[in-house]
Amino acid sequence: MIHYQIIPVDPKAHLFAVTMTLSQPKPVQVFSLPAWLPGSYMVRDFAKNIIELKAQDAQGQTLKLSQLDKQTWSIDNNSSEIILTYQVYAWDLSVRTAHLDTTHGFFNGSSVFLSAHGFEQQTHTVTMLPPSESTLSDWRVATSMTRISGDDFAFGQFSATSYDELIDHPVEMGLFTLASFDACGVQHDIVLNGRHRACMPRLCQDLKAICEYQINLFGTPAPFKRYLFMTTVLDNGFGGLEHRASTALMCSRKDLPLSLNAPINNDYRTYLSLCSHEYFHSWNVKRIKPECFLPYKLEAETYTPQLWAYEGITSYYDDFLTYRAGLVDEQSYLDMLSETFTRVYRSQGRFKQSVKDSSFNAWTKFYKQDENAQNAIISYYTKGALFALYLDLTLRHETQGKYNLDHVMQILWQEYALQNKGTTDSCHQAIVERLLGRDCHDLFTYLDNTDDIPLAPLLAEFGVEFNLRASQGPQDVGGGQLKGYDIAFGAKTQVAPMGLKVVTVTQGSPAHLAGLSAGDVLIAADNLQVSAQFEAQLQQYPLGESLNLHWFRRDELMTGELMITAAPKDTVALAISDRTKLAAWLGR
Repeated sequence: MIHYQIIPVDPKAHLFAVTMTLSQPKPVQVFSLPAWLPGSYMVRDFAKNIIELKAQDAQGQTLKLSQLDKQTWSIDNNSSEIILTYQVYAWDLSVRTAHLDTTHGFFNGSSVFLSAHGFEQQTHTVTMLPPSESTLSDWRVATSMTRISGDDFAFGQFSATSYDELIDHPVEMGLFTLASFDACGVQHDIVLNGRHRACMPRLCQDLKAICEYQINLFGTPAPFKRYLFMTTVLDNGFGGLEHRASTALMCSRKDLPLSLNAPINNDYRTYLSLCSHEYFHSWNVKRIKPECFLPYKLEAETYTPQLWAYEGITSYYDDFLTYRAGLVDEQSYLDMLSETFTRVYRSQGRFKQSVKDSSFNAWTKFYKQDENAQNAIISYYTKGALFALYLDLTLRHETQGKYNLDHVMQILWQEYALQNKGTTDSCHQAIVERLLGRDCHDLFTYLDNTDDIPLAPLLAEFGVEFNLRASQGPQDVGGGQLKGYDIAFGAKTQVAPMGLKVVTVTQGSPAHLAGLSAGDVLIAADNLQVSAQFEAQLQQYPLGESLNLHWFRRDELMTGELMITAAPKDTVALAISDRTKLAAWLGR
């Protein structure tokens, strides 16, 4: 038996206290904590947050712990039971690790529950206790883990059939807002932590539409008996992490709906797409998954070139399914797709890294991005989404609507997930070839090379016009009918006390050629102090001229010449040109 007890022992110090009891341990028993967690492909070294790890036997005698590496310990033992006690420092406000203060507690099991080697496939039970402070006596608990005792959302005892399942049910505790809805006979709970004024009936209504569409896409029954959306609401936040019967999310207050009937604005649309994305992962990566993830090896990196299929295809469907569920109209969806195109087309890294290489190097290059990322890498999320669009439209076009990407996903579900088989690097191509009845090397070569995917002609076949224009500044994310700037700058900046701090610089741009680098503070242009309107003010200068710049790099004053050159067309705006043709793709 493996049993844990966890309590938010000191929320003010951000400490969880954990007791782990292992019955009938091995003579040399090894314990460890994962280095990473599924869905977030970076080594995070969760064990660094363990404090005061101690061991004793059934009689209360101290046992010696020998540390083998940064996350692994062993015990020489001749007792019938080993009891480990330790604390976990929880001060990472994200969906990946653990966070605890007097407002709430959150944790992923990979951050707090040591595994007992050799016992990973046995049942694991957990007792969750409330904080002892009287001011926190009304806290509740939300998790998708199977409950053994206690009422819904009360502290109590829980169970998982294996260690892998144990760490796949994150936990939220505190004074959260709760709402529920039914989708295809499955109860879905929504938990919001943090101050907000969200209209919960509206959330239930819209998420129900998305969830029912996805369940029906793959076929009933749903792969879970109950599902939980957990969201931490902040002034400014965004993120999500999928789990087998729940998702942990972060959003901004402005992303939530305030009334039952108000139109869906861009902020709320973003939140719905985030929920749609993580929910789609219930099938695509939680159950349809790469062969190398069966089982997960969490002690070190697991490399795969397939993340384009799991994050890219999911990123295509997240926005697409908000449309197919009836929540946004055709042009709104095309604006969302325009934003995905624009993120790809503004990346110089798309000419230097393939989507497969992006997938393989997620552990370092994607998850550890620096100020040069836009010049060096491409996202397997965004370009992967464009490749998924390419497959979907190609299937629809070449089979006159008989097949589309849905059929690929349904085959993956039936032939891989339900058979407990992992996908190989060639599975997706083989399925597309089966549906099209031809060799598809010409399609899948775009995963291996750095060419732009030829989507404009395909979109035209479906009544959509592909337009490239210049950007209108930092707030222009693509789509719409805006007229872009005529003059290029080529650096992202943020307002600083003395001027503008440079965040990133695009290679080959006027800012790069002038000598600006990330971290510089631009203070003057043309001998005038710069402001937040600097890029707009550049538009008054004629092509071919130059103006002098002054900036600080660290504490050194530097100068350079900014050439006035035409802005690049790197912003995509999709528009409907033929609604009859469009119906073959976006017909409902």
